Amino acid sequence: MLYLRDLWRRHRRKVLVTAGVLGSGYLLYKLYDAHKRRLIDLERQLANERENDEFIKAQIQLHFENIQRIADTTTLPHAMPYLSCRIAEDLNLSHLMERLVKGKDQPNSLSSSEKLELWDRLKILSFTRLVVSIWAVTILSLYIRVQVNILGRHLYIDTARGLGSSYLLEEADLIDRDDQQKFLASADFLANHGLPKLISSMQTAATEVLKAKQLRDFFNTAILHETIMQILDMFLSMGSPHHWVDCLMPEDPRLYKLAKTSSDETNPPEFTKFDQLMVETREVLSSAEFSNVVELSLKAVAKALVEEKGFQYGGGNLTNGMPLARLLPRIAQICPTLVEEPSKNQFIQIIRSVPEVGLFFTLLYSNMSAS
Repeated sequence: MLYLRDLWRRHRRKVLVTAGVLGSGYLLYKLYDAHKRRLIDLERQLANERENDEFIKAQIQLHFENIQRIADTTTLPHAMPYLSCRIAEDLNLSHLMERLVKGKDQPNSLSSSEKLELWDRLKILSFTRLVVSIWAVTILSLYIRVQVNILGRHLYIDTARGLGSSYLLEEADLIDRDDQQKFLASADFLANHGLPKLISSMQTAATEVLKAKQLRDFFNTAILHETIMQILDMFLSMGSPHHWVDCLMPEDPRLYKLAKTSSDETNPPEFTKFDQLMVETREVLSSAEFSNVVELSLKAVAKALVEEKGFQYGGGNLTNGMPLARLLPRIAQICPTLVEEPSKNQFIQIIRSVPEVGLFFTLLYSNMSAS
């Protein structure tokens, strides 16, 4: 025993140090093991979240592509033929052409001043119909795409919320079928209500731009393109900014309902989901980004139009140039192709192919939940 006590006395410090080191090492190992387990759990959780995020992104991308397809194959094919008919009715040039042909066949049937007046009217109305058709096919295809992206995003949020998804912002009320149908049917507002105002404004712009153009003036591809863009630019700059939105859709429902609320405070009007959709659409159409997309699309359509084969064959080539009087009948022939059904309409395809158009609608759809 004395030997053991002496041994303990001599080596106690070493034993205690060794025990401390071993204990500390074990404690550090346990801490390291627990930390490693937490890291593994965290990595597994992050991997699951990344997988879930990728799934959500894939679903949203698929839904976005389906929405664009609906615009191209369902909504636009419904609206475009009706608009085409209305433009043909309101800007019918056949009576002017018939009177001029009759005057040529029967020289005594028209005086010189009457002929000049008819030619001048044909010049103004031909270009009016041309730019109305360019603007209509461009703006209607873009407007409908705005509509279906806004509605599609709302419906996707409603569906996801119904399935218990928490990654999307909560919306107020679900959009009922009547509001959906009313909202999509508003694409016919231009044909039903806005066309007379559009034609009047375009005719004013065309008259101003063409007043110095004579029937004998030489027109080639560059001059025709420049003339078209001058008329469109003048139209867009007339009146208040974004005045043309009123040709596309009814007045802002907030203005009407605010006025009604102030006059009847006891029964304030209800602000419906349809009203919300229309307000969102107007805000998009009034944005600088949408104006930029409209401008780029109009330029692309105008450029493609002047290169259209109908201008390039038969009794003269627009590339080489021709008198304005010879160009007018070709304009009348080309106009219907601008607003023909989407499956045959090359100009709608051109609008879709503008890179900024695709980017705009991608951003519109992806940012809808933050609006």
